[in-house]
Amino acid sequence: MRKLLTLTVLLAGSAMAEPGAMVPLFNGKDLSGWKTATGGTPAPGWKVEDGVLHRAEKAGDLISEKEYGDFELEFDWKISKGGNSGLKYRVRKTPAGWIGAEYQVLDDAGHPNGKVPDTASASLYEVIPAAKDKDLKPAGEWNHSKIIAKGDKIEHWLNGKRAVKIDTSSKEWEAGKKASKFAKVEGFAGPGPGHILLQDHGDEVWFRGIQIREL
Repeated sequence: MRKLLTLTVLLAGSAMAEPGAMVPLFNGKDLSGWKTATGGTPAPGWKVEDGVLHRAEKAGDLISEKEYGDFELEFDWKISKGGNSGLKYRVRKTPAGWIGAEYQVLDDAGHPNGKVPDTASASLYEVIPAAKDKDLKPAGEWNHSKIIAKGDKIEHWLNGKRAVKIDTSSKEWEAGKKASKFAKVEGFAGPGPGHILLQDHGDEVWFRGIQIREL
């Protein structure tokens, strides 16, 4: 009886420890669940076309209505030639505006930021460079990305290869943050809830398959 009880407890604990299922952040039909930086309805410059979210014209950033702390997030993206955008997470309102960690979305070959390791595609923008052997598709082609954020640990993946692995409590993080424009932002990218943000950086960009699993 004791063995059976122990097994039952272990199984229950295991089920509770499992992460939730992936759920869509973008439903492929409209911009339900998203707002502007001021809390308004997204501008028509963000267009939904055949299940794809396209920043076609000036529209401003998109911010998720819900906050997420620990999560696994996947998304596909393609960027215009010479284009620049990003997906930000753990985004919080500060006196300087909405600030959070950024997964850089960039045409490395056609944009000056592509020549700088910590501002190139898949980097944790301005803080941690992406791996030199990352597998990046050129402008106009789809890339698949993943972000894992759990406590102090953050990972960026690009097309099946890990591009960033960092602990926000480490000396490496402290040095990178100190050298960035986020040096004075307390708690930047650290544990705790924040919004997801799709950046309007003035260039055409496409997103699809945006989904998240809370951990």
